[in-house]
Amino acid sequence: MTPARTTSAPTSAWPALWALVLGFFMILVDATIVTVATPALMRDLGADVNAVVWVTSAYLLAYAVPLLITGRLGDRLGPKHVYLAGLSVFTLASLWCGLTATVEQLVVARAVQGLGAAMMTPQTMAVITRTFPADQRGRAMSLWGAVAGVATLVGPVLGGVLVDALGWEWIFFINVPVGVVGFVLAVRLVPALPTDVHRFDLLGVLLSAVGMFLLVFGIQEGQTFRWGSITGPVSVASLIITGVVVLALFVVWQARQRGEPLVPLTLFRDRNFSLAAVAIATVGLSVTAFGFPLMLYAQNVRGLGPTGAALLLAPSAVLSGVLAPYVGRLADRIDPRWIAGTGMIAMPVSLLWLAAVMRPDTPVWQLLLPIALNGIANPFLWAPIGSTATRNLPMSQAGAGSGVYNTTRQVGAVLGSAGIAAIMQMRLAALAPAAAGHTDAGTGPIPPELHPGYSAAMAQSLVLPAAVLLIGLVAVLCFAAPVHRRTPSPPPAVAGD
Repeated sequence: MTPARTTSAPTSAWPALWALVLGFFMILVDATIVTVATPALMRDLGADVNAVVWVTSAYLLAYAVPLLITGRLGDRLGPKHVYLAGLSVFTLASLWCGLTATVEQLVVARAVQGLGAAMMTPQTMAVITRTFPADQRGRAMSLWGAVAGVATLVGPVLGGVLVDALGWEWIFFINVPVGVVGFVLAVRLVPALPTDVHRFDLLGVLLSAVGMFLLVFGIQEGQTFRWGSITGPVSVASLIITGVVVLALFVVWQARQRGEPLVPLTLFRDRNFSLAAVAIATVGLSVTAFGFPLMLYAQNVRGLGPTGAALLLAPSAVLSGVLAPYVGRLADRIDPRWIAGTGMIAMPVSLLWLAAVMRPDTPVWQLLLPIALNGIANPFLWAPIGSTATRNLPMSQAGAGSGVYNTTRQVGAVLGSAGIAAIMQMRLAALAPAAAGHTDAGTGPIPPELHPGYSAAMAQSLVLPAAVLLIGLVAVLCFAAPVHRRTPSPPPAVAGD
């Protein structure tokens, strides 16, 4: 890699990044936009809540599994070309989603949509790593992080407005014009970066895909089959155990791969990259899991429509968007341990606070306070964790590193979707079994006498993401101090750190 690749950043990198994050914003909005449409999908498609959760899980699973290889595709074919191909797949699949008539068709279309998203995401971080000099990368990552944080909160708000005004189909149709605009901007503004020759680890792709599918399917469908037998000798436990074993075999194969592994384990020799991967996985899990119980509580207990329920998240989205640029600028000035640590403390506090006040008769303003705190916590997480992960990446592994980092984020999101579905069903079965049956049938608001148990079940589900974030807190507090604060800046030829 030549120094010229980064020295041109001040004049060319920012317009390119703005073009890329438009698509990145769209695919992250789609990770959460379905949550507010859950009751409408259940009613119109005649599906139960677990089937509708699979509309999100299929997207997240198809998004997560290919990220490892699509990151390498960017290194080999160029991030611009892979991004444009992914944006085309995503846009056409969005049109397909809106035209489906059954929940099974929608799940398949969402999986194809997730594949397009997987092709796009690693290219955004790869462009940042390869085109921005080290002293500007924190600011660039703050934009990437701001988009990531705001998009996950805007999704339910936008979804609520579209479902109420035009119908659930439009949460997918809206992507078509945005995708066309994003395609034109990317063609004009994103540079064609030099490429490297890579071979692809097909066995690694197969092992990672099979392992993730078995693990996620086992977790999400566990309550449906009462954690027992699914068919014959196949049980929920056997699926989960097999998934873990296959993923362990994947890691062993990567370590022994003599050619070019799908996941270069040398990336994990960097302490900050490893810890950032753990931290962003917990963030992905909590952000995805947070929306489901809140939206179901707001619509089934409080009687709010999709727009009203989604507007509960408006303070969070506004605060996150306003604070993100300011917090992102701190990434180049303040030790990221303290920035990310602040967010890792504030977010679980907001979730537990919300769980404590989610009762049938709670005034709305008491719900908005912890939701606002969640929005304040969001920008303190994305930018500092992302900039810490990429700080020491060599240019030749920009795509691979971006793919691994985004994979861990998406693995967390997939497990969050699967885990929250299982927790909600378990708590409903324990606290309000009649409400669980009524909700699964998609027949409308539950009777008032079932509201207390239903509210308690949704509130207790929020303990899962809050607890997982404590793992992320430990990870970010263990970050090593930024290299440039302890040693002189490296020469430009190795400025990948």
